[in-house]
Amino acid sequence: MLLEFSVANFLSFKEKKTISLISSGISDYKDDNIFDTKRYSVLKGAIIYGANSSGKSNLIRAMSAMRQIVIDTFNQSSTKPLTVTPFLLNSETENAPSFFEVLFEIDNIRYRYGFEATKKEIVSEWLFEAKKNLEKYLFIRQKEGIDVSSSYKEGANLEEKTRENVLFLSVVDQFNGAIAKKIMNWFSKFITISGLSHENYELVTFKFLGNKITNKPILDFYKTLDLGFDSLKINRKKFDFKEIPEDAPESLIRMMIKDLDGAFKFNIETLHKKFDKNNELTGTQDFDMRSQESAGTNKIFDISGPVFDVLQNGGILVVDELDSSLHPLMTLEITKLFNSKMNNPKNAQLIFTTHDTNLFSYGKYRRDQIYFIEKDKYGASDLYSLVEYKEEDGTKIRKDRSFEKDYIQGRYGAIPFIGNISKILQEWQEK
Repeated sequence: MLLEFSVANFLSFKEKKTISLISSGISDYKDDNIFDTKRYSVLKGAIIYGANSSGKSNLIRAMSAMRQIVIDTFNQSSTKPLTVTPFLLNSETENAPSFFEVLFEIDNIRYRYGFEATKKEIVSEWLFEAKKNLEKYLFIRQKEGIDVSSSYKEGANLEEKTRENVLFLSVVDQFNGAIAKKIMNWFSKFITISGLSHENYELVTFKFLGNKITNKPILDFYKTLDLGFDSLKINRKKFDFKEIPEDAPESLIRMMIKDLDGAFKFNIETLHKKFDKNNELTGTQDFDMRSQESAGTNKIFDISGPVFDVLQNGGILVVDELDSSLHPLMTLEITKLFNSKMNNPKNAQLIFTTHDTNLFSYGKYRRDQIYFIEKDKYGASDLYSLVEYKEEDGTKIRKDRSFEKDYIQGRYGAIPFIGNISKILQEWQEK
């Protein structure tokens, strides 16, 4: 499970900022929202608020960038740039490396792994292990070279096989290092998705619905949401190259024939009850999901695969704009799946950004699960939790406050400054 994620000098994050899923010790919703390991009480997720352009999506992009670099760097060419962009609004940071670090546990062993990178190279990299409380290094990489601990035998003699733009961890994994493989598997379950461009995740949903064992929880969830249809019908057929337009460029046709050879097309239909003029049931009517169902229904379908994948197999799901196109009650039902012992037996974690303030009141989130992001006057994003926030007199926010009302009124920051709209309209009309 994830304990902490930190980022610095990446997009709008200039200084190091950390989102922590280690419980702060407060008593809010202890039964459902936290789980215990041998040394920690861990949160089942976090919810992130902030104005448009405050940096919410950049935090998700930071997580995605770290994961992508870890998973993919070994297979990329020596000239391919790394997917990092530093904080460009300061001359001190624009040419400096971006920083990423995660603190996590695997099999009750805590690891701290991170790296600094520019588009051209990995500047530094480190891996620490703590089987008890004392943390010891397994390897530390710097400009001068890679220092591999004598206890980290799987990393021995691999230093020279590591290119400048490749992570040492990835190299050790390629040579079947046991610890490296465990960490790479952990990153493979650190999933980041977009709540705006969600169509690409439908294949995961198709996979789950096509299995008689895994499809029941998803179908039951659809019924809970009352999406308006009674059942689904999935059609799969082999891709027909006759469907390629005749006037398509020859080079494109050749590429499609190569890439789509043996591929399948999926089409999903929803089944609705059909009635006669006396409102007597006469049968069912098929609707095409994409063209005849709402944007919200399509989104629920697309992201339900990743949601139930993480719930059934464990891991971390990170969603940008979870509430986009969804009714607040639908967003609430998704979050309730994770803050539930019955639906979340593997203690999967959900981190998401949202503008849905209803979750303050009805989401049953702890104060240490609620985070805010806002930019300072220099364009840098700040990140802080509600449990960290202090009033002007130095006191912390009590759990009996109206968080939604306080947030809308600007008490915790992280809201847009709109100004006096009435005054703006009056001045415009007087011109």
